[in-house]
Amino acid sequence: MSIAYTDVNDTLRRVSLSGRLDIAGTDAIALQFAALTASARQRAVVDLSAVDFLASIGIRAIVANARAMQQRGSRMVLFVGENGPVAKTLSTTGIDVVIPMFNDLAQAEQAALA
Repeated sequence: MSIAYTDVNDTLRRVSLSGRLDIAGTDAIALQFAALTASARQRAVVDLSAVDFLASIGIRAIVANARAMQQRGSRMVLFVGENGPVAKTLSTTGIDVVIPMFNDLAQAEQAALA
């Protein structure tokens, strides 16, 4: 599992995850993921387009960070691109209702800043 980020501008950060968000993968990125989404001044697009597998523990990490951002008055959205399996998992579990999910990166960034 790997994690990277790009500060798109002063108020938007894109956090890119790649690999397997299973127990080992989630443990490997949990602290850095929380730190990258902790800034109260920024909103975040979490890029899941390169995630190969999304387990419940990975979903829990995403939801926990999204809730923490919301409590600070910030916002997280998800970008899945053409990653059908991850999009299906998020839709099946209802996470896409809690955290907005997009196939288009520009739409995701626009929604995060709205």
